[in-house]
Amino acid sequence: MKLRKFDTKVQHLKYKILREIAREAWNDSLLKKMGEIPKRIIPGKESTMRCCVYKERAIVWERMKLAMGGDKENPNVIEVIDIACDECPVSGYDVTESCRGCIAHRCEDVCPRGAISFDEHQKAHIDQSKCVNCGRCAKVCPYSAITNRKRPCENACKVNAIHMGEDENKAATIDNSKCIACGACVYQCPFGAIADKSFILDVIDILKKSENNKNYKVYAVVAPSIAGQFSYAKLGQIITGIKELGFYHVVEAALGADMVAFAESKELAESDTFLTSSCCPAFVDYIHKSFPSLVDHISHNLSPMATIAKHMKEKEPDCKIVFIGPCTAKKMEFQKETVRPFIDSVITFEELQALFDSRDMDIMDLSEDVLDNASYFGRIFARSGGLTDAVAQGLKEHGITDFDYKPVSCDGIEACRVALLKATKGVLPNNFIEGMACINGCIGGAGCLTHEEKNKKDIDKYGEEALEKTIKDSISLLK
Repeated sequence: MKLRKFDTKVQHLKYKILREIAREAWNDSLLKKMGEIPKRIIPGKESTMRCCVYKERAIVWERMKLAMGGDKENPNVIEVIDIACDECPVSGYDVTESCRGCIAHRCEDVCPRGAISFDEHQKAHIDQSKCVNCGRCAKVCPYSAITNRKRPCENACKVNAIHMGEDENKAATIDNSKCIACGACVYQCPFGAIADKSFILDVIDILKKSENNKNYKVYAVVAPSIAGQFSYAKLGQIITGIKELGFYHVVEAALGADMVAFAESKELAESDTFLTSSCCPAFVDYIHKSFPSLVDHISHNLSPMATIAKHMKEKEPDCKIVFIGPCTAKKMEFQKETVRPFIDSVITFEELQALFDSRDMDIMDLSEDVLDNASYFGRIFARSGGLTDAVAQGLKEHGITDFDYKPVSCDGIEACRVALLKATKGVLPNNFIEGMACINGCIGGAGCLTHEEKNKKDIDKYGEEALEKTIKDSISLLK
C-alpha cells in the first residue's frame, strides 16, 4: 500500500470499499459476503474517524451502496450520504474575535436586513434568522473581522448546485437541475459525505461474461491523462495490467481527440459565428443548464471518448467498450441517448486502481506493453489549452489559412462562465471557446488518483512521445 498515493483518508476509504466490492464480485460472492465488508474496513471496537465504530460502519455501508451503483431513482451520478453529512457548521457570515468594537459601525450601515447588533462592548453580532448572506458587512469591515463560513462542498461548487437541506442536520442537498457532475464537491468534502456512483460492478460483469473475449471483445478506451496517474509504475505496465484484467485491447481516447480536432476545426471555419468545444461533458451540460440560449453554438461533434467508440462499434458492433479516465461527468455522458450506443460503461482512475488490487496484481512486476494510437495533438487534450492548440493544427492541416482564429481557453468553470456571459451579451471577442470544467483540464479531474498540482509539461512530454506527429497521420491509422 505504501506505493499507492492517496491525498486523504477519505479517498483511501473510498478505494478500500471499491476494492473489497470488486474482490467479492470477481469471486461471485458479493451477496453472500457483503455484510462482512464493513467490519473488514472498520475492524475492532475503537472508532478512528467518527463518534463510534457503529456509525463508521453505517457510513461504510452507505458508501458500499454507491460503489454498487447508488440510488437507481436518482439520475445524478453524484449523491450525498446523509448520515455522513452532519458535522459541518451552518454556513453563513459570522463575526470573529477580530472584531475591535469600533464606533464606525459600517457593517450595520450596509446591512439591508438589520441583522447586525452590538453588545455592551460594541462588538458586532449577526442575527442568522435575518441575514441573507449578501456579504456587504464583510466587505466594509476595516479589520476583516467578518468571515463567511461557507461549507467546503458549497465553496467547491461553482454552479451553485449545493445547498443546505431542511432536515435537522442541515445535510447538503444537490440540485440536479444545476449540477454538472464535475465532482469538485466529491473531492473537497472533508467527511466524504458526497461521492460519485460507481459502475465497477458493471465492468466486472462485462469482463466475466466475455469469457476471456471469446463471446465478444472488451476494449478499454483510456484518457490521455493516464500518463501522469500511476506514478509508482511505468505506463506500459499499466497497459499490461488493464489487459490482465481481461480487456482485449487498450485504445487511446486521444485518437478520438484527433478525430474531433480535425472535424471541429473545419466546423469552426464554416461557422458564421462563434463555436464552443464539445469535449468536456460538464462544460457542455453547463451550457445546457445555465446558458440555454447558446446551445446552438456547441460543436456538433461528439466528445473524443464517444467519437472513437462510435468508430469502433461501427467496425465491430458486438464489442464492448469501457472508458477509463479522470472524469465523473463521463459517467453522466455515457448514459445519454447520443452516447449510450457506443460506450458500455465508465470507470475512473480511482476505480481502476481498485480493480488492479482486487485481483492482487503487482503492477511493477508486469512487462511493458505499448500505447500508441494517437498524435501529439490528441494527447494534449488532457490539459487546458490543448484543444485550442489542436484546433489550430487542424485548420493548418485542412489548408485553411485565411480564417481568423481567435480562441479563448477557459480553465475551470468560473472562466467558462465569464466567456459565456460575454457571448450572451454579444461582446465576446473570440470565435472559439475551449471549455474545461476542471482547473488545469482533465488532469485535474475528480476521478484522479491524486489531486496535487499537475504539470502541463508532463502531458506535453507524453504527447511528444507519440509516433504520429500530425493529426492526419493519426487518423490515417483508422483506415
